Amino acid sequence: MQRTKYILTVVFGIILIVAGLNHFINPTSYYPFIPAFLPGSLTNYLGGAAELILGVGLFLPRFKYRAAIGVFWLMIIFLPLHIIDTLRTHPAIGSKTIAYIRLPFQFVLIAWAWWISKKDNLNS
Repeated sequence: MQRTKYILTVVFGIILIVAGLNHFINPTSYYPFIPAFLPGSLTNYLGGAAELILGVGLFLPRFKYRAAIGVFWLMIIFLPLHIIDTLRTHPAIGSKTIAYIRLPFQFVLIAWAWWISKKDNLNS
């Protein structure tokens, strides 16, 4: 179990780092997800920075717990954006089908982050 948890923590960290970097490399792909009442560029860059910092934090034993809790809350904060996307005529993520697939995946990410944050006898 310890090895599986380690591997899945590394995978999640890599996903977050890549996604965070993508906010800076390809910012326009995220703008359709950002509600109109929020400043688009600032919101995008703050979200990308949060993903980057938390992703790196998952690799640092001293910060892993806090980073995992941060990822948990970040994924919850992102959840309404994915719910709204399923309700749109033309979802930002692409098709309605992809939006409907993406929504439950957000719950997987939330559970994954929570699981990473949990300490067990084999994991410090």
